[in-house]
Amino acid sequence: MARKSKYAPPQADAPPLWRPALYLRLSREDGDKAESDSIANQRALLSEFTAGEEGFSEPAYYYDDGYTGTNFERPGFQSMLGDLRAGRVNCVVVKDLSRLGRNYIEVGEYLERVFPLLGVRFISVNDRVDSVRDPQSMNTLIVPFKNIINDEYCRDISAKVRASLDLKRRQGKFIGSFAAYGYRKDPDNHSHLLVDEDAAAVVRDIFGWFLSGMSILGIAKRLNAQGVPNPSAYKRQHGMNYRHPAAEKLDGLWPDSSVRRILKNRLYTGTMVQGMNRTKSYKLSVSERLPASEWITVEATHEAIIPPGTFERVQALLARDTRTPPHTDRVSLFSGLLRCADCGRAMHRKQISQPYKKYDYFICSTFKKQGACTKHTLRSDRLEAAVLTTLRQQIALAVEMDALLTELRENGPQRDASARLRREQARLCSERDKAEQLRLALYPDWKSGDLTREEYHALKAQYTGRLTALDRQLEGLAAQIQDAERGAAQANSLLAQFTRYRELETLTREAVTALIEQIEVEEGGGIRIHFRFSDAFSAASDYIAARQAALP
Repeated sequence: MARKSKYAPPQADAPPLWRPALYLRLSREDGDKAESDSIANQRALLSEFTAGEEGFSEPAYYYDDGYTGTNFERPGFQSMLGDLRAGRVNCVVVKDLSRLGRNYIEVGEYLERVFPLLGVRFISVNDRVDSVRDPQSMNTLIVPFKNIINDEYCRDISAKVRASLDLKRRQGKFIGSFAAYGYRKDPDNHSHLLVDEDAAAVVRDIFGWFLSGMSILGIAKRLNAQGVPNPSAYKRQHGMNYRHPAAEKLDGLWPDSSVRRILKNRLYTGTMVQGMNRTKSYKLSVSERLPASEWITVEATHEAIIPPGTFERVQALLARDTRTPPHTDRVSLFSGLLRCADCGRAMHRKQISQPYKKYDYFICSTFKKQGACTKHTLRSDRLEAAVLTTLRQQIALAVEMDALLTELRENGPQRDASARLRREQARLCSERDKAEQLRLALYPDWKSGDLTREEYHALKAQYTGRLTALDRQLEGLAAQIQDAERGAAQANSLLAQFTRYRELETLTREAVTALIEQIEVEEGGGIRIHFRFSDAFSAASDYIAARQAALP
């Protein structure tokens, strides 16, 4: 009598042998195959297949729509794996091997170790692989070869996508899913950013408050007190499907980290900075921070919310040690600016109580902490008075120089000199055009026999030399014209950093950080102030001297 196969079709009253798990997956990496590999098509194919098989119970369906095959941490797959281990299903059916996954190593691990250990039957319909009906189909080179091809396909797609995204970054196109707070995507071109005025007003306030001396934590507290929603909440209020891991915990409130992130974001100057992070591998959803030298930066890609000069001032302040005194949300007037003139270390602020008044004073931190150097003590009120006096003197000088520059720019002889240079430039350009035409006419004259070879080469060298000399003259004239017409305007622009504070009556954090680079405190209470834009003063002074010398 013939021996009955273990996997022979069951009798009519026997329970089904196989409880199938139909696994369906689709992701963007499938490219042009997206339509044929759609979830609906996969379901129809697998449902038809199991319906025609004997010994199969009603199938269970597991979906991963939009998940890459290189990573097996997919919700649908993990749910199926849990049911396989619990014995609720015992047969995995997929359309083809690429639906199970595109990671050669992990696909092999499941096919050769995990599924056999769990007693799970595996079927790939289009690949004609069935671990029970045709065990040999699992052991041929075809299966690992197809898995390698599927893996390599993913690698190739990843490289092409990365190259395409880098090209867009170099072109200054925005490729993020959501625009940064303060901007919105252009509805006609999602790669371009437009200013979102409501959020941009908050960004301007943040920069302004910081420059006025408010601490980062103080800014966050003010925004929360005013009821301003944080960036995540703002996006959701405007209908964006934006999710942040800490959104529920923050409940719409501003953390100081969000304020700091805005203050350090160069995007607000109109410059696109992208490619700061990169995924380590197409098989790993882990990104790493790239060095700043590898970031892709393109200037003037969109409208700026913050002027570049203001942004750079903020970055300089962020790089300084600007601690906030206890029980206040503002940094000290000179925080981050005071240095010991001898050891170069920061000055430490202390307070002393007298019978009728409390006094703040500064002391060298090296002396205070290590006993080295010397005290270099200086009372805060005396420092403020000295700085205010010196600043007002510097501002008065800037105002005087600005008036002189304006007078020179509007002076009649100066305008006449500019017009004379322009006329000379036009004359030389005309002469150059004629010389160029004569040089070009030499070749036809030589070919027609009007010139000998020797005459042609001699005249060509003569005209070429003349053209070179004219080019040098024109280059020099262009520099003189620029100097005459723009020099004063450029100097005026630099001096304007000081002249805008011409009505300064009391010191403010904004004025101090805008005009002063550093203050050195000497032993005995003397100070040395290093002003910003010192080169501008020198350049303006030189320009004034040169222009005055040129006047009759």
